[in-house]
Amino acid sequence: MLVLGATATAEVPGISAAGATPASRQFTAAADAELLLLGPAAKCPHGLPPLMAGVSPALISWCVLEHLGLPALVVDAGCAVAPGIPHIRLGGSPARCLSSGRAMEDATVLQLHRQGQRFGYRWAQCHPQGLLVLAECVPGGTSTAEAVLSGLGLDVAGLVSGSMPKPPHQLRAALVQRGIAAAIARGCELGQPLVVLAALGDPFQAFSLGLLEGIAQVPGSEAQLLLAGGSQMAAVLALALARAALPLRQVMAKRFAVVTTAWVMQEACSELAELLNRVGVSYGVKPLLSHANLHFDKCKQQALRDYELGFVKEGVGAGGLSWLWELAGFSPLALAAACDQACAELLHR
Repeated sequence: MLVLGATATAEVPGISAAGATPASRQFTAAADAELLLLGPAAKCPHGLPPLMAGVSPALISWCVLEHLGLPALVVDAGCAVAPGIPHIRLGGSPARCLSSGRAMEDATVLQLHRQGQRFGYRWAQCHPQGLLVLAECVPGGTSTAEAVLSGLGLDVAGLVSGSMPKPPHQLRAALVQRGIAAAIARGCELGQPLVVLAALGDPFQAFSLGLLEGIAQVPGSEAQLLLAGGSQMAAVLALALARAALPLRQVMAKRFAVVTTAWVMQEACSELAELLNRVGVSYGVKPLLSHANLHFDKCKQQALRDYELGFVKEGVGAGGLSWLWELAGFSPLALAAACDQACAELLHR
C-alpha cells in the first residue's frame, strides 16, 4: 500500500530534494505512484519532476513488485495533484507548513484517522496471517516526521534523515521550533498524538496512525506490518505507541517492523537506529528495525550511482521491498542489475 500525501513544508527552499523546485514537488507523489504501477516503459500522465541528482525510488519498488508479482494499492490521503491511475481517494488535502502550528484541521485528522482504522481492521480480519507493506510518498515528510516526534516530547535533533546528502538539520529545527511555539500559543496540549498531528503533521501520518491501530486491534489476528521507510515510519510508529496501552504496544513491537535502505542506515548525518531506540525507550518496547543490502556502486546509470553519494536514499517503500526481495532468495546484485536496466529504459525512452 503506497500512501500519498503533501505538505506545504516542502515549499520551503532547501528543505527537500524530492523535486528540484517547490513547484515541481507538487507533482512528485502523483508521478511516483504512476511509475510504481505503470513501470518505466509507460508514458505516465505526470512526468517525474526533475531532481538535483538521482532517480525516483519508485523505480526500485516497481522492479521488486514486477519480479515478485506483488499487488499494489495506491491511497491518496491528501495530495496536491491526484495520480492518473486507479487509486483510493480519502478526501484529505495537503497540510499547511508545519511552522504554522496548524498543519491540518482537527476534522481532517479525525476523518483520515478513522478511515485508517477501518481499513487496517478489515484488512487484518481478512488476512489474519498476512503481511502488509506500508510505503509513502510525501515530499517534506522527513520534516513533518521530526516535528511530530518533537511534538510527542522526544529529543530527535540530528537523527532524522533526508533526501539530500546532508539533511537540513538547522532549517528543520527552526521550522519545528516555530511550529511548536505557534501551537502552544494557540493553546494546544502537545504530547497528545491527534493534537500533535493537527498542529505539525501531514495526511499520510494521520491515515497511517489509524491503519496501525486497526491492524493491531483485531482479536486473534497475527497479521504483520512492514513499515517500509525510515524516519517517517518511525514517526508513525511513535504516534501509534503513544496512543496504545502497554499490552497493545507489545503487540505492535512484535508484529510491526521498520525496514529501510542501506543508504539510510549508513548515512553519517542521521541515525535511524538511535531514533527508534529513543522511541522504544519512551514507550517501553524494543521496535524491530532492519535494512536491505541493495547498492548501486556498480550500476551503469549515473542516476542510480547518485544514491551512493547520498541523494534520494529511500521512498515509495524501496527499502522494505528490497528487503523482501532478499527474503525471497534473490541477491541484491540481481536487483541492482534490474534497476540499472529499468533506469536506462526510463531515462532514454
